[in-house]
Amino acid sequence: MSEKQHDIQLFCATYNVDECLEEIRECLECGWTGMGFKTVAFENKWKEYTGLNNAYYLNSATAGLNMALDILKAEEGWEDGDEVITTPLTFVSTNHCIPLAGLSAVFADIDDTNCLDPKSVAERITDKTKAIIYVGMGGNAGHYEDIVKICEDNNIKLILDASHMAGTRINGVIPGKEADVVIYSYQAVKNLPTADSGMLCFKKDEYDAIARKKGWLGISKDTYARTVNAGNYKWKYDVEYVGQKYHGNSIMASIALVQLKYLDRDNAYRKQMCSWYREHFNKYPELIKLITIPENCDSSCHLFQILVENRDEMMLALNAAGIFPGVHYTENTMYRMYSYAHGSCPRAEYVSDHVISLPLHLRLTKEDIDYVAEQVIKIALKK
Repeated sequence: MSEKQHDIQLFCATYNVDECLEEIRECLECGWTGMGFKTVAFENKWKEYTGLNNAYYLNSATAGLNMALDILKAEEGWEDGDEVITTPLTFVSTNHCIPLAGLSAVFADIDDTNCLDPKSVAERITDKTKAIIYVGMGGNAGHYEDIVKICEDNNIKLILDASHMAGTRINGVIPGKEADVVIYSYQAVKNLPTADSGMLCFKKDEYDAIARKKGWLGISKDTYARTVNAGNYKWKYDVEYVGQKYHGNSIMASIALVQLKYLDRDNAYRKQMCSWYREHFNKYPELIKLITIPENCDSSCHLFQILVENRDEMMLALNAAGIFPGVHYTENTMYRMYSYAHGSCPRAEYVSDHVISLPLHLRLTKEDIDYVAEQVIKIALKK
């Protein structure tokens, strides 16, 4: 097969189609496609899978991040301008939730795991620091346990952006019970894909209750609760908050219920593909640098990232060979709203200029992985 015949994309979701359609059919036949029914079922399954106290199903992880900051600020008595320490190497929704809540984003640098560097975080703490947002980049837990300790020692709230971490374990346990809130993503290319949805998992029951109101425009009783509860005056409700329409729906939850059954199996194959990549690249450590995954981390392997010189040239050459990788991410202080911090995180800036996310999805074969790795090595050797 010639190189031009390849078409190897970064992501391509795989669904258990017949089972998904069977779950969705239940929604259509009973006439209930909105909040409730399947969303409740998936919330319960997710709590069972993760061991977390609460799980509120939303239309996106972005909605979860926005509500997490909004609720913590209001309930913890934070003031406008209080600080949240975060990473500059992430999708922008991680950081947009901070100014949207009237808070200030303080950027700490990353380490060789592409996650927040605990030393850099500790250096950024001030009297105004109220929270840390920790992103498990690509499913990697990094030095999460050190961040937990920093939060405990300084009475700082911990927000775990686990958008890439569906199925990640630390010492065999899914992380998050120690965090004040965890947010997951089930966006179209994530390890547990739907068309788009997410989960907000507060440690405190009372914050979960507030989220369920704020996620339905501040209304005190959601439509499903008013439908299934017996008694008169079911149509009456109060509006307790100025909220957003953030809740998920039963069509997306139907897909999620099926995909969850296969999450650990699918992640195991992702881990195998990453192992194949490493077998190739370990022979060229000076040309192709790998991201460190701590020994106690069993990553979900959402991304397989490498660092190379002349990244942009390599991307073009890979495209010419029928391979279409990605970049995760542009360092966020390059964007105008966060430019005040540009230059403060040199490691993140270096990674932003040199990182490539290689194709990693369930439809790839060993032959595909071998081909991608061989092309990367061939291009790197030409430099």
